[in-house]
Amino acid sequence: MSYDLVVRGKAFVGGELSYQEIGIEDGRIAAVSKSLGRADKVLDIGSSRAILPGFMDPHVHFRDPGMTSKEDFSTGTLSAVHAGVTCVLDMPNTKPPVTDVRTLNEKKAAVRGRAHVDYGLFAAVTAGCNAALLAPMVPGFKLFMGSTTGNILLNDDAEMIPAVKGVLATGKRMSVHAEDDSMISKGGAECTRDHLRNRPAAAEHNAIRRLAGSFRGSRINICHVTTPEGLDLARAAGFTTEVTLHHVLFDVDRHTGAEYKVNPPIRDPATREALYRRLLAGDVSMFGTDHAPHTVEEKGQEFEAAPGGIPGVETTMPIVMEMVRGGILPLSMAVSMGAEVPASSFSVRKGRIAEGYDADLSVFDFRAPEPIDVRRLHSRCGHSPYGGFKAIFPDTVIIRGELQVDGKEFCGERLGKDVCG
Repeated sequence: MSYDLVVRGKAFVGGELSYQEIGIEDGRIAAVSKSLGRADKVLDIGSSRAILPGFMDPHVHFRDPGMTSKEDFSTGTLSAVHAGVTCVLDMPNTKPPVTDVRTLNEKKAAVRGRAHVDYGLFAAVTAGCNAALLAPMVPGFKLFMGSTTGNILLNDDAEMIPAVKGVLATGKRMSVHAEDDSMISKGGAECTRDHLRNRPAAAEHNAIRRLAGSFRGSRINICHVTTPEGLDLARAAGFTTEVTLHHVLFDVDRHTGAEYKVNPPIRDPATREALYRRLLAGDVSMFGTDHAPHTVEEKGQEFEAAPGGIPGVETTMPIVMEMVRGGILPLSMAVSMGAEVPASSFSVRKGRIAEGYDADLSVFDFRAPEPIDVRRLHSRCGHSPYGGFKAIFPDTVIIRGELQVDGKEFCGERLGKDVCG
C-alpha cells in the first residue's frame, strides 16, 4: 500500500516509546508498523526526538464571539498549536452565551475558517434547555454551579436536576464548574487570600456532593478540581476530573496579586501541595487549562475590580513535558492526561497513535528545555504567570496529516475543523 505520508521515528505507541513508521492516508492513521511500504512523502524524525499524539485541551475560553479584545479563535488556536495541542474544546460563556441552537449556530459561523487546530464548541446547561437538539452539534455540555465570567449560573436543584437529567440522557459528557454559589461570598477582596476566603473549599465539596447524590456513575466531568477532598468525592462518584497547573503550582502565600485571581481560587500552600501529590500519584483523569485570558489593562486594575482568569493553553503541556524530562511525571501519564483521556471522554477520534485515529502528532526534543518568554507567546492577552518557567515546546506539529509547525515556527494554514461538524 502507498500512503500520503509516512512519519518515521521514536513514537509513543502501546504505552512506550519505540521505533515506528506511521502511515497516514486521507488525514487518518492508516497503519503503524516497524516497516511500511511506499509513501508519497516521508518525514524522518530520527531517534533523538519523541513523536507523541497531538494533545487535546478540554477546557478553553477563547472569548469569541463578543470579547475578542482578550482573545479570539485565531489567536487562541495559534497558541494551542505551538503547545502541541491539536484540538480544543471551547466553553459556552461567550457573548451571547451558547444556550440554544440559534446561539450555537451563530458561534459556529463566527469561528468557522479561523482556527489553526480542530475544535468543539460546548453548550451551556440552562433551565429548560433542549439538550436533545443541541447534543449532535456539541462534544459536551457545561454546567456552571458557581458564578464566574458570563451569566449562565444554574445552582437551584429544582431547575438544575431536571436540566442535567436531560443532558445526560443524550449520552454526552457534562463538564461542571463545581462551586456551590450559595456558599460564595460577595465580600471585598484585596488579594488572593481574600478571594479564597470568599470562595471556600467547602463550596467545591458541597457542589460535588450534590451532583453525586443525584448522578453517581454518570458521564460528569469535574473541571479544575482544587482540593484533594474534592478529588476524592468526584472519584467516589465515578466522575472524571480535570486539574489545572495553576492550582498545583500557585498558592495564596506566594502569589497574591490580580494576575493569579481565578475562579475557583488558588488555595493555601498545604492544599496546593496535597493536590500536587495526588496529581503525581495518577489520581486525576486529565489536564484542562481553563485558558481564560483577560487584557493586561484589565488584570492591572485593583484586585477587586480585576476579572478572574489565567491563560494557559500555550504553556501547560510544554511545562508538563519539562516535568517528564525531569523525571517528575512519567511520559505515559502525561500522554494519558493530555491526550488519551480527554479525547476518549468527549468521544473525539484523537489522542492515540493508532489505526483509525486522526493523524495528529506532536514532536518533542527532550534535550531542549527553555525558559518561557512571555513576549513569544501567541495569545492576544499579552501576559502569562508562567514567564521564566522551564518548558519544552514542540518543534513539529501535524494535524490530520498536514504539517503545521516546523522548527517551532508555524508553517501551515487555518485548517481547524469542528469535531461535531
